[in-house]
Amino acid sequence: MNLVVRETVLAFRRAPLLSALSVTTIAFSLFVFGLFGLVAVNIQRVIGNVAERVEVVAYLKRGTPIEAVTTAAADIQAFPEVQSVAHVTEAAALARARHELPEFQTIFQDQEANPLPASLEVRLKPPFRDERHAAAVADRLRTLDFVDDVRYGSDWVAKLDRLRNIAGAVGLVVGAAFALVAVIIIGTTIRMAVLHRSHEITIMRMVGATDGFVRRPFLLEGLVKGLMGGLAALGLCYGAWALVNTYLWSAGFFTTSQALAGVAAGGLIGLVGSTVSIGRHLRTV
Repeated sequence: MNLVVRETVLAFRRAPLLSALSVTTIAFSLFVFGLFGLVAVNIQRVIGNVAERVEVVAYLKRGTPIEAVTTAAADIQAFPEVQSVAHVTEAAALARARHELPEFQTIFQDQEANPLPASLEVRLKPPFRDERHAAAVADRLRTLDFVDDVRYGSDWVAKLDRLRNIAGAVGLVVGAAFALVAVIIIGTTIRMAVLHRSHEITIMRMVGATDGFVRRPFLLEGLVKGLMGGLAALGLCYGAWALVNTYLWSAGFFTTSQALAGVAAGGLIGLVGSTVSIGRHLRTV
């Protein structure tokens, strides 16, 4: 193992310009991939913010005892899909309407009686903010005797689901395309390093070195270059994000786990690229 590490370090020292070129190429390849990742992260962030508005509202019949409502709210809170349950009284519903709908102030003031019913507003947990789970919770709420009607905005929730599916599909296809391009570019840079040392590899094969012995330093070199390129790409992405965040609009950045995964992906791509390149070269020697 020490010999492999030493050979890898010597490879960087023997051809510093080529090594720097390889790392730079990998960095910019992953930088483009990282920019797409940032766009995808922020699209998911926007969709997530919109999805927070998904809720199921059960309108209650007038005269429903508060004890029944309290008991039902506790039972609904136990649903696996439910994040919170809020009881909105008739007076609270009227006050909210007057605050949020000032253009109807005169209509509400002219009413002798409060026309708005009490309700239970049920918010769902993040994994369940889709049409299927909202409809399932709504169906359970309709079984309560004192529930007059249940609404959850089925049309716009369905549109939100379609938007989420489209964004996921586009992200998968475009992300895979960028990853493939990165693998090809990184493989080419690693192949340049292999060709640069082709004479050395030929001599090692002539004195009896096995393919595994020859391959290991190149694999470690590809891994190190991929990790270095991944770190550099992360820095470039952070700089681009800082500029956008300062001068254009507030955007989200990668989480720590996503950033580490991106750097690890750089190492993996470098390892794959070097594996393919050295394998092809050894077959021709």
